[in-house]
Amino acid sequence: MKDTRGLSLSVSVIVPVKNGAATIADLLDSLTQVDYDKNRLEIIVVDGNSTDNTRELVSNYPVRLLMEERPGLNAARNTGINHSRGEVMVFTDCDCVVPRDWVNRIVADASGNRIGCVGGNILRYYDDLLSRYADESIVPAMRRLRRREVLNAAKPPLHYAVGCNMAVTRAAIAEVGMFDEAIRYGFDEIELADRICRGGYGMVLDPEVLVKHKHRSTLRGLLKQMFRYGQGAALLLKMKGARNTFSKWILAFVLGSVAFTSLAFSMAFLTFSIPSPALLAPLLTLLLLAPIGLMIYYVHRSWKSGEKGYRPMVIYPFIDIARAVAFVLGAVYQALKPTKASRARLSVEDGVLPA
Repeated sequence: MKDTRGLSLSVSVIVPVKNGAATIADLLDSLTQVDYDKNRLEIIVVDGNSTDNTRELVSNYPVRLLMEERPGLNAARNTGINHSRGEVMVFTDCDCVVPRDWVNRIVADASGNRIGCVGGNILRYYDDLLSRYADESIVPAMRRLRRREVLNAAKPPLHYAVGCNMAVTRAAIAEVGMFDEAIRYGFDEIELADRICRGGYGMVLDPEVLVKHKHRSTLRGLLKQMFRYGQGAALLLKMKGARNTFSKWILAFVLGSVAFTSLAFSMAFLTFSIPSPALLAPLLTLLLLAPIGLMIYYVHRSWKSGEKGYRPMVIYPFIDIARAVAFVLGAVYQALKPTKASRARLSVEDGVLPA
């Protein structure tokens, strides 16, 4: 870890929350115990009209509580930014828990030459089956970094900072603008990370910048999350077109998935309309291609790492497929849903960022 002695950057930790009473106490307990100069640290909780006792719980901690009536994570994040004083603004969510050295590690990375964004690992808090799957899947539900990188561009599918473990510098925000409040459901932080890099700032992805996340505990909850991510992806595509790097990746993935599904349904229709072994064999091959390929991947990984157990080999592939289907359905649903035509970019000139 880089030596942070002598560094005295002021830090604002911003937590957007809505109905987070079940989890936010663990987060605030951890935030109030971080090993950083308390005179250079402020914690801001932005509540989005919670209907549970979130605000009552937050009032028991030495933090600043703000209210935000507009919907969406990005609206709450921007409210936090507008009321913050830190040179570095750090974001996490109410279902996370942070280690004592979290802020120190972020400051060490953010203190590099023209660094505008920092992201880190998000690993499981609990150790149940779905929490392990979320970390161990071929495409982790959150973020699992293997090595530290300094990037000049956000790169799909996984090389970008995630909102529940993300920091941005005030200098970068002043130059490129804040979070886009029109982006909701998911992918809400990607656009800002990409814009910061396009503005000439570097992005540090550091596995030592770690938070523990309370992953979805049910398959229904996980698939609902992926459906919303699909909605966010389609919204980003509709707003940015194919100019954005992530928009191109999203478009290719969704079109490829739709083409694969259409081909499978066409072959199934032909097989049942004209019963023939010659048609059945290609159909079964097509339908089994994804699960068998994923099983081979998990078997190879288990063998290589020395892991034991059948679950990664048998269960994970089908959860992977279900997640992909939920994502595509969410994207298609949002693509067909009418949206507001335009929005104004948030910037210093618009008067939404304090001097």
